[in-house]
Amino acid sequence: MGGNSGAGTESVLAEVLAGVVRKEQIPVDSHFFDDLGANSLVMAHFCARVRKRPDLPSVSMRDIYGHPTIRRLAAALAETPAEAPVTVSAEPPEPGSTARYVLCGTLQFLVFAGYCLLAGTATARGYDWVSGGDGVAAVYGRSVVFGSALFAAACALPVLAKWLLVGRWKETEFPVWSLAHLRWWTVKALLQANPMILFVGSPLYVLYLRALGARIGPGVTILSRSVPVCTDLLTVGAGTVIRKDSHFLCYEARAGRIRTGRVTLGSGVYVGENTVLDIGTTMGDDSQLGHASALYDGLTVPAGQRWHGSPAQPTDIDHVRIPPAHCSTARRFGYGLAGLLQTLLLYVPLGLGGAYLLLTVAPELEVLFAPDSQDLASARFYVEALVLSLALFTGFLVVGVAVVTLVPRLLRPFLRPDRVYPLYGFHYSVHRAIARLTNIKFFKWLCGDSSYIVPYLRALGYDLSTVEQTGSNFGTEVQHETPYLATVGSGTMVADGLSIVNADFSATSFRVSRATIGPHNFLGNHIAYPAGGRTGDNCLLATKVMVPLDGELREGVGLLGSPPFEIPRSVERDTRFDHLREGDELHRRLSAKNRYNLRSMGLFLFIRWLHSFGLTVLGFAAVDLYGVHDAVGGPLIGAYLMAALAFTALYYVLVERLIGRFRPLRPLLCSIYDPRFWWQERLWKVPDNHLMVFNGTPFKNLVWRLLGVRLGRRVFDDGCYITERTLTAIGDDCTLAAHTKVQAHSQEDGTFKSDHITIGAGCTLGTGALVHYGVSMGDGAVLAPDSFLMKGEEMPPGARWGGNPAAAQRRS
Repeated sequence: MGGNSGAGTESVLAEVLAGVVRKEQIPVDSHFFDDLGANSLVMAHFCARVRKRPDLPSVSMRDIYGHPTIRRLAAALAETPAEAPVTVSAEPPEPGSTARYVLCGTLQFLVFAGYCLLAGTATARGYDWVSGGDGVAAVYGRSVVFGSALFAAACALPVLAKWLLVGRWKETEFPVWSLAHLRWWTVKALLQANPMILFVGSPLYVLYLRALGARIGPGVTILSRSVPVCTDLLTVGAGTVIRKDSHFLCYEARAGRIRTGRVTLGSGVYVGENTVLDIGTTMGDDSQLGHASALYDGLTVPAGQRWHGSPAQPTDIDHVRIPPAHCSTARRFGYGLAGLLQTLLLYVPLGLGGAYLLLTVAPELEVLFAPDSQDLASARFYVEALVLSLALFTGFLVVGVAVVTLVPRLLRPFLRPDRVYPLYGFHYSVHRAIARLTNIKFFKWLCGDSSYIVPYLRALGYDLSTVEQTGSNFGTEVQHETPYLATVGSGTMVADGLSIVNADFSATSFRVSRATIGPHNFLGNHIAYPAGGRTGDNCLLATKVMVPLDGELREGVGLLGSPPFEIPRSVERDTRFDHLREGDELHRRLSAKNRYNLRSMGLFLFIRWLHSFGLTVLGFAAVDLYGVHDAVGGPLIGAYLMAALAFTALYYVLVERLIGRFRPLRPLLCSIYDPRFWWQERLWKVPDNHLMVFNGTPFKNLVWRLLGVRLGRRVFDDGCYITERTLTAIGDDCTLAAHTKVQAHSQEDGTFKSDHITIGAGCTLGTGALVHYGVSMGDGAVLAPDSFLMKGEEMPPGARWGGNPAAAQRRS
């Protein structure tokens, strides 16, 4: 190991650490966190300095937590083999071409315009025919016929496009922004926009993937809404279960290139929640991959083995904790057929015939609904648009709250905790209905990051014990299988992205069980918490941690990584504001925060309604012009679809920049009771779901720049989410893969921290990777899929890191 050993290594490490913490001398037996008062950010800087010393071996954050003194760390490093594995270097990024970038963007725009024109023409002709029906029964009948045809066409279009543009997917690679990339993007965009995604969890979805070329055996259950793109390269054996939020795309984006590759799952395989299966991965028959885990390119899980972690490694934990039940082929067929008929006979005609029936009961809106009114310039047109949008928006709020809180309670008695039910029957339908209704995002978005999320979650059915109100008990993104078996202890705080996994699945059965999160915990971002999680009181669960399912009950500790390891529950920097969370000071500041959050909720209700009013005006302007130019009705509706997307993007850019006062954010270290944090929470509420439409196109880069991201040229963004736009800098020709996140902040208990993130030119973020605040990635660095690059880390240029937490990848 390098040129130092024993006391020599200790002295060099102590010297480096003294420079980081700015002390003259570091006792070799002093605990980094308990005695020196260091924190993970400080120790990340220490690791970065050690990596720059040629006389010292590389040190990771896992080493720091496992050996938290200079003496213990030096002893561990001394055990490093003399011939250490070679660090893997990233391949150089594909040279960028601005001409190719512009040409591809232009062609993508034309493809999107053509899709809108096709959709507009079909909608215009179909609506004319539906509205010509005489009476409610005739309108309903025509709506069923037209809706069924439209549904079939929307599902068939991606299949036809795939077979015409690509044929069979093969293992290959091609540069981004090329013509091959255009064909790949077209198929991908059509797949993600087709209505068959609504049937995820149904046998119909499996049949649809087979039509796209996937080789899928009988009895397979897929619960993930992440659609595989290169379907010919996907093989799934009989009786396999793939849980939600699993990513098996059959392609990867890296270093400016798209690589397609096989994902092969044998029979009886189980893939847990929040997982990533990279290309070239294989799972043998009856193997398992636990939650919060990843298989990297080339990894194979042998038949019958159980693996977990990121990257995955063998484990003894059995993740299939439910016995099978009888589930026949006829049962699967009947369930799929019933779901299809419900869609075609109820939901589709209700949506298509709704406008016409609304006209018959609201003749006072005749200026809006009459295509031949030609009244676009009149004041009455805009007054009626305002009244209609306000009525619909208010009705959505009132009816939405009632439906979300009451209907699932009526269904609740039909599901008993810990009872095993067969899939694809009445009880499975009840479970899916409860999950869908109670996971509607709007109201959690509205109430999250405030005190008002607590009564909302209680209304859904959460057991929150005796709440110690903090004003930030939960973020805006909380999901569950059932809210009636979710228990969160008193004094616990949860950041965004919590998924309570309180349902178990096998290939033939399911069961709902209680998941309990103990009191006085803090949960970071993007955590899947399963029923039976082995954590108790006063735990810190770090971002993307794998919650353990075995071993002793963890209490009074922190957990980091996948697989998890223990870290300090808190450090000095995270407790410096604890005095603001007690007594009269807490009462005063919490009251002020509640008032501020209530104003934010009111502001964003107004902003959302104003957006709906704008869309209403645009829509009925198209109807008005349609009455004048009947021959171009289809193009008018197509133009409306494009204008609505452009309006939405620019509208929310303006909203965010106005809230931010057109100034960049500054790094913060403050209490959650500081008004600067409340302002930050307000920024998080700006809607941005529309950005996914721009994934894989140059237009996503344009929107990011308008939002304040310092973005280089020709960046390929396949689905990245950037939380603090003005704190983020991304260099030229970077590759940001699907489901990645660049998060320039962290909250731990009552302390909020944010800092800049710098991603150099030609860098790659793999699928599902998360980059934390204070990070610097050197030019050409590659972060592997599902990795967590911790706060303060510095990746050298050309390095290739992976894992949770991320460290340099090595070749044995």
